[in-house]
Amino acid sequence: MNRLSGEVTGSVTNLAANEGASAETSAETSAGTRPAVGEPAIRARGLSRRFGDLLAVDGLDIDVAPRSIYGFLGPNGCGKTTTVRLLTGLLTPSAGEVTVLGHRLPAEAEVLKRRIGYMTQKFSLYEDLTVRENLRFVASIYGLPPRESRSRIAELLATYALERLQHQRAGSMSGGQRQRLSLAAAILHRPALLFLDEPTSAVDPENRRDFWERLFDLIDAGATILVSTHYMDEAERCHRLAILEAGRKCADGSPAELMAAMGARVLEVEGPGLRQLKSELIALPEILSAAQLGSRLRVLVSDEVAEPAAWLRALPQASGLTHIDPVRPSLEDVFVTCTGTGAGSDRGGPDTGSGSGRTADPAAEPIETLNHP
Repeated sequence: MNRLSGEVTGSVTNLAANEGASAETSAETSAGTRPAVGEPAIRARGLSRRFGDLLAVDGLDIDVAPRSIYGFLGPNGCGKTTTVRLLTGLLTPSAGEVTVLGHRLPAEAEVLKRRIGYMTQKFSLYEDLTVRENLRFVASIYGLPPRESRSRIAELLATYALERLQHQRAGSMSGGQRQRLSLAAAILHRPALLFLDEPTSAVDPENRRDFWERLFDLIDAGATILVSTHYMDEAERCHRLAILEAGRKCADGSPAELMAAMGARVLEVEGPGLRQLKSELIALPEILSAAQLGSRLRVLVSDEVAEPAAWLRALPQASGLTHIDPVRPSLEDVFVTCTGTGAGSDRGGPDTGSGSGRTADPAAEPIETLNHP
């Protein structure tokens, strides 16, 4: 058993014992009571969390609509995981007000924990138990009656393509298989709200796409999802998202809204000497970013420049360019204009979607013991 699995599962057992998990509790949880019509599933004002001298989360205002996917986008150590833990009741805010599914935190944190699901960055089930044994254990923690437990586990095994793996130990499964098992465990009790903390950081692109399709199935069934990511392609799938940097919210809106209001025009140029051209362009105050993409250079020009293509063509540095084309902005362009981080920057930014993710900086976001699966 790994250390994190032991911490997680031990805390789950303690929670069930303390609260006297029962069939009535399970039935109430399964019903998934939701906020009143028109009220957000999550509402936070001035949310902050300090660890000593480090202000990990700094005055966040958040509204998450029911039956939507809301994303946190940002680099490692920006406060995504800490914010998720604040919103699940696992951490107590240093300042601010939080209401989740109508429950005020931290006062009603223990009640809330039975109405939400939480899928952590790291695989947090028992590696030495089989798929079915892990699911049966989670069902017992939430107090599902035996008949309901068997039915729900059979349903999830079929839905997440785990039937042929049900007698395999979790520790011998691939990253994609573990991901499906973790999601099945997180929604076994039919939570109204699901928190996913960088859930696809250890799986390949094909499994990531399949995972997101399953998330939209959950939304269609009435769930609300908050997901943190540093993949740009995943962020574009969210209904709305917040861009975080150093614990602060830099922007909030739908991907289309953010791209429309980013304050820059995007050009792609071709020609000889792109590396030298890039170094000269980024020294200009009108250029927000420049990044090479194959044989082209992607350039973000400030909105203060009325005719960016003509302006760029007139620069002495650009005299050798063969093509200058305006192009559609991307979410990565939005991130650059909000934070100054991204492709072409010397600082680490979110992944564009092709690589594997990494966990957040442990110094900035210390691991807390979970109180539910």
